[in-house]
Amino acid sequence: MNKEIFGLDIHYTEEGEGELVVLLHGWGSNIELFRPTIDTLKGNYKVVAMDMPGFGQSEEPDEPWDVDRYVDFLLAFLEPYHADKVILLGHSFGGRVIIKLCARELPFTVDKVVLVDAAGVLPEKSPWEKFKQKLIALTGWFFKLAIIQKLFPHLIEALRRRSGSADYNAATPVMRQTLVKVVNEDLCDLMPHITCPTLLIWGTADTATPFSDAVKMNSLMPESAIVRLEGAGHFSFLDCQPQYLRVLASFFNVS
Repeated sequence: MNKEIFGLDIHYTEEGEGELVVLLHGWGSNIELFRPTIDTLKGNYKVVAMDMPGFGQSEEPDEPWDVDRYVDFLLAFLEPYHADKVILLGHSFGGRVIIKLCARELPFTVDKVVLVDAAGVLPEKSPWEKFKQKLIALTGWFFKLAIIQKLFPHLIEALRRRSGSADYNAATPVMRQTLVKVVNEDLCDLMPHITCPTLLIWGTADTATPFSDAVKMNSLMPESAIVRLEGAGHFSFLDCQPQYLRVLASFFNVS
């Protein structure tokens, strides 16, 4: 299904009946990876998942967005449901949006939250990483000069690919700028606002959002608990799918 939000064509799915459960995917992902999650919950809940702007089959914004803009989008998307209570599940970047959302004054109650390998803890940079970041910023300014771009176009692209992450290099120019806005924001100060029952599902071998992030979030969210998925990486809900689905069914009281 598709509908227009903020002038963008948004692809989404809606299945089942009951209390509203909203699924938010991670960076560079889409709703297809949530199919087993949807199938597990749709017998007891109305499950809604959308490709967020710039991902999957949804249009990307005309300009870079920050996390707050994605929260604005989500609230606009949910408005027609007129829900009194909502359950939120987010993976990685989707977790960022949930953390920001829960710090807002909302027209509904957030009944439960599930964060799967969620982002939001800004890692402490080493002195070398800080120096490298400043150097990249300086060289970036230099290579933006028109004469340099004209003389060395292939060198500029090679340097960008060498210094950027896989997500950054795979993104369009607008989504690259969006990624920069998103990843440089620490959300720890907002985490205590999540006061409902919260489940943190985490892969112990996650290198993108390490298990220490789950421990940090658990210390800041008063009603949270951690489920460890041993040996799983950043996509723990795929790496250990049977265990993940059993945990989910238990938390959602699905038989």
